[in-house]
Amino acid sequence: MTTFDFAPLWRSTVGFDRVFDLLEDSVQWTGDNYPPYNIERADQDHYQISLALAGFAPHEITITAEQNVLTVEGRKADKGDHQYLYQGISVRPFRHQFNLAEYVQVKRASFEDGMLKIELVRELPEAMKPRQIPIQAGNDNQKLVNQQTA
Repeated sequence: MTTFDFAPLWRSTVGFDRVFDLLEDSVQWTGDNYPPYNIERADQDHYQISLALAGFAPHEITITAEQNVLTVEGRKADKGDHQYLYQGISVRPFRHQFNLAEYVQVKRASFEDGMLKIELVRELPEAMKPRQIPIQAGNDNQKLVNQQTA
């Protein structure tokens, strides 16, 4: 396994700690792929995470969003002893975390036909959105400068 030391980069950056933490976490991640999932982008600001959760009921699944991390957990309720001749459907407990970008919010979640769908949207604050700056003619600029110096 290859490891990367990001410490030298920290000396010349301010406010990028979270980015480096995400990079380190992605390199060190050794989890399994259960349950299988898809991440889809509908457009520039709308996303959907779909998890295949056959055998689970909605009340056995919890979804938590906290500080740019979305956590999906599932634990199957024990229904007693079963004598399986063959058990191919996995219903083991799971916990999966998704790192969300800034301003990405969970809008809703739905569960149908064994598929959990979580809809996400990126909502930039008005101060962060691009805006047009009007350009004034030459004499208008001189008046503004003279008013400020007076």
